[in-house]
Amino acid sequence: MTTTIHWEYLAECLRGELADYGGLLHLFETQQRALFDRDASVVLHLAHEIEKHAHALVQSRTVREEAVAAFAVENDQPAASSLRSLLPFIESAARPLIEALINEVNALLHRVRRTSRHNHSLLTRTVETHQETLSLLRPNSFTKTYSPGGRVSVATAHSATTLRAAG
Repeated sequence: MTTTIHWEYLAECLRGELADYGGLLHLFETQQRALFDRDASVVLHLAHEIEKHAHALVQSRTVREEAVAAFAVENDQPAASSLRSLLPFIESAARPLIEALINEVNALLHRVRRTSRHNHSLLTRTVETHQETLSLLRPNSFTKTYSPGGRVSVATAHSATTLRAAG
């Protein structure tokens, strides 16, 4: 294989990874809207979609990493070389394209991480609020404990008492 084919394949791999990051970001943003709309069924559905899309993204990233390693070895560089460090081995006309794709993948990666952390915080706060509400309605049914790592764990007591209408 010639270097030209390799850089084109690298660009194709980066575009695929870019599309997967964009799709994942879209799912996280849709989940965020569903969280604000308090649409639990959509949030649950999207959680499954996000998980499936994340697995596809891992595959895309693995394909890209394998392509970069093969390109590095073909150019007598260590297989663990970063794509950015391999830019001098790509023909000069293609370098700006590859560099732009690398930058865009990295930017989307950071946006996905930030949105994911934000959604995780929203979901955590939602669960905490739900637990607090339930503990107000049934105070003897929940016990908070702390793990050795400092995490809060809520245990439920299985009792026969239920909420009953007055009258």
